[in-house]
Amino acid sequence: MFITGLGTATPERRYTQRECWDVFAHSELAAQLSARSRAIVKKVLNGNNGIVTRHLALDNLGQAFELTPDALHARYRRHAPLLATQAAQRALADAGRQAAEMDALIVSTCTGYLCPGLTSYVSERLGLRPDALMLDLVGQGCGAALPNLRTAEALLAAGRCRLVLSVCVEVCSAALYFDDDPGVLISACLFGDGAGAAVLSSAPAGRRRLEWRASGSLLRPNDRDFLCFEQRDGRLRNILTPQVPPLAAQHARKVLDEALARSGVERFHVKGWVLHPGGRDVLLALRERLDLTAHDLRWSEAVLREFGNLSSPSVFFVLQAAFADSAPSGYWWMSSFGAGFSCHGALLEVE
Repeated sequence: MFITGLGTATPERRYTQRECWDVFAHSELAAQLSARSRAIVKKVLNGNNGIVTRHLALDNLGQAFELTPDALHARYRRHAPLLATQAAQRALADAGRQAAEMDALIVSTCTGYLCPGLTSYVSERLGLRPDALMLDLVGQGCGAALPNLRTAEALLAAGRCRLVLSVCVEVCSAALYFDDDPGVLISACLFGDGAGAAVLSSAPAGRRRLEWRASGSLLRPNDRDFLCFEQRDGRLRNILTPQVPPLAAQHARKVLDEALARSGVERFHVKGWVLHPGGRDVLLALRERLDLTAHDLRWSEAVLREFGNLSSPSVFFVLQAAFADSAPSGYWWMSSFGAGFSCHGALLEVE
């Protein structure tokens, strides 16, 4: 499988962490939370947590406190199809392809729910053929991009498709929740909105050659409660615990070692690292566990700094940042992880 086109999209409005704190500090919601909770939000939004700005699907930050189930669903329904379509259009343009050429569309999301799913809306906006295969993948959290791409790989390898459009989109501002739980508060300060897309082909094309060589996954249901969504009062509430950074790093190392062993590639042959920027502490844990340098993490850190944790689209942004930085040819390792507790990885060969 070859990745022949990449595209990303974010809401137009971008907010600094300082702006978020200024609005939160003067909100009615802040007065309803405990002093400890206000101190946590202040520390995260004003401290050195690796994030400077986030793009949010909010016309103004006051809308962050419009938290009824209907308001959150309306936010998702308005912005998820739009962002997914924009990212897909940019991936198609990057690949030099037309929407009507796509044999399948696979869309992953976890921050909202539509029936029919997002593929119905995105295919209509793009002008895909009515006989194209549509797959909506829901509930895989931040790690969803790699399972999405592996599904495309299976379709291409089976000869059922020649070209597949892969999309991940999250409107994290449609899953906002506030209470006195530290993990809930940190989540509200960490996540941003966006979409990423890739055009996938069974043959190379375009100005660069990016080949999917090997992949692997690991699912640990026993660790599921450390990172997940729950439903409370008709709304999504994110469970985020301190165990996540070491778990992510532990599982990422295992998936990496097993995939390299299967492919016969030595660790020192990996020249680029495309890692999901789940947060500052996650990247620090990955750096230590995978024996990486600050230089290795520069693309992930840049995405985290400008966009925050984008959940499932994040690795598309990191991959795009790597190409924009004239990254070296050779083997690259791409990895995502999230709810499940799941971890995924793929060995890419780049020319």
